[in-house]
Amino acid sequence: MNLFTVETRSRTDFLNIDRPVAEAIQAIGLTDGIITVFIPHTTAGVTINENADPDVLADMEQVLDRTVPWSDGYRHSEGNTAAHVKASMMGSSVQVIVENGQLQLGTWQSLFLCEFDGPRTRQVWVKGI
Repeated sequence: MNLFTVETRSRTDFLNIDRPVAEAIQAIGLTDGIITVFIPHTTAGVTINENADPDVLADMEQVLDRTVPWSDGYRHSEGNTAAHVKASMMGSSVQVIVENGQLQLGTWQSLFLCEFDGPRTRQVWVKGI
């Protein structure tokens, strides 16, 4: 397994993690197989989505905020219930095929760490098989 850290910049942040994941694949020495990218946090997640038009990420943030507003009479005493729900909606892991040592993503796809309770320092774990 390989891990790296990411510094998020705001409460909600979508950070492209293609490059550090590719570096983790090289460090693992995986040529052909599958990697799992796992986020070991309850208020952050990971997703694969479009990397070409930044409006897609802005729209995702808007839809998530509309669906799960930051304050809505939640019971969780830390006040970050929305972050927990959004992280669960995104999921804590994704799998990607690796071929010839390269991530096999679609033309417009990238991996994104999804921050919902930042800014924070987050870990990303990468495991190959």
